[in-house]
Amino acid sequence: MAAMTYHLDVVSAEERLFSGVVQKIQVTGSEGELGIYPGHAPLLTAIKPGMVRIVKQHGDEEIIYLSGGILEVQPSIVTVLSDTAIRGQDLDEARAIESVRKAEEHIRNSHGDVDYAQASAELSKAIAKLRVIELTKKMM
Repeated sequence: MAAMTYHLDVVSAEERLFSGVVQKIQVTGSEGELGIYPGHAPLLTAIKPGMVRIVKQHGDEEIIYLSGGILEVQPSIVTVLSDTAIRGQDLDEARAIESVRKAEEHIRNSHGDVDYAQASAELSKAIAKLRVIELTKKMM
């Protein structure tokens, strides 16, 4: 019978935010939403700015914002590597709203593909933070 849990590590450039046994996770990969359950096939993929939703061993949930990164799935361990990872309850909503406003303004005033691409990436990250804040509030 297959294991019903696996070990997960969520690591940023600054610290390890989570290390423990989980039932499943949900994360946004480069090709769309991924649900990683016990026994998932090995996988190495890029992840987009967004979140990792963790369902812990006993059913408790936690949401962590990710600025993007890499997801590695092995038979008994899953690793999420991100430049920036912040627990949902640690995000500042006012700051995220201001980031959205600035990125939208930057998009309106962009003068070329490079400016537009950078502003679009910043907007994506700011919107992802707001989504994590919203989901975290619902869980509390």
